[in-house]
Amino acid sequence: MPHDAPPPEIRHASLKAAMVLALTAAIVAGFLAYVLYARGVFEATQRLVLMADDGAGVTVGMDLTFSGFPVGRVQRIELAADGKARIEVEVPDKDAKWLRASSVFTLERSLVGGARLRAFTGNLEDKPLPDGAVRPVLRGDATEELPALVASMKHVLENLERMTAEDSSLNASLASVRSVADRMTGPHGALAGILGSEENARKVITALDRANALLARLDQVAARLDGTLARADEKLLGEGGVADEARRTLQELTQALAQARESLRKADAVLAEAQKIGAHTAAATEDLTALRAEVESTLRRVGRLVEEIDRKWPFARDNEVKLP
Repeated sequence: MPHDAPPPEIRHASLKAAMVLALTAAIVAGFLAYVLYARGVFEATQRLVLMADDGAGVTVGMDLTFSGFPVGRVQRIELAADGKARIEVEVPDKDAKWLRASSVFTLERSLVGGARLRAFTGNLEDKPLPDGAVRPVLRGDATEELPALVASMKHVLENLERMTAEDSSLNASLASVRSVADRMTGPHGALAGILGSEENARKVITALDRANALLARLDQVAARLDGTLARADEKLLGEGGVADEARRTLQELTQALAQARESLRKADAVLAEAQKIGAHTAAATEDLTALRAEVESTLRRVGRLVEEIDRKWPFARDNEVKLP
């Protein structure tokens, strides 16, 4: 059998192999450079030192976040001379503007997940955080609150157990409420529940009925009294009543007094004439006697009228009539 022909010789094979190796090395170097650039190796940074009481959960490469965005990365963790955890963080210059002299740093450890380094800045107008600044870290460890939480839950459960016991105040209150509800389902409803028994409710209802009956009787008495007052007003002030008779009597009295005044005026005239004319003394005396009789008659009429007024209209009055 004929032997196979040898493969043709590749011209400049060593040169081509060297070029492939060089190209591969360049690609690897470019990739590494890109990765280092992407991770910020060539970026200008400043150093921040955080001092924590406990560095558990903190790892190299861990991010320092601000408002949920990474602004720094942990580069080194070591134990300081005072026994605290010393955490060195590199912060890119472009993100350093978010950290100020008044910024607060926290290390939070939750029940689920790892620890987190967070930065909080209340006033972005404060002075920038200097390079190499040392700041304390506030801890927010949820696991540290577990013992207190368990103790509180235990206390709550004990309280619930006491509340649900047979001799507890809650059961006694519920029994009282049930008793009141049972009374409220009786014939007198809520009234019996409020007063404590059906008998007390009946007493209250009986008292209310009596009060209503008394009020009805009082209304009848008031109506009768109104009628009586109306009849009294009609008798006293109506036409032909006591007031009308008293008014007529007063008119008669006024007329009698006017007659008496006229008689006295005549008597004065006669006395004056008697003083001037002495010769007619006998005649004047006769006239005076007649006038005096007329005056006495008039005064007796006035007295009778006054007595009649006192009898019909009872009120005090001075009945004395002074003669001249």
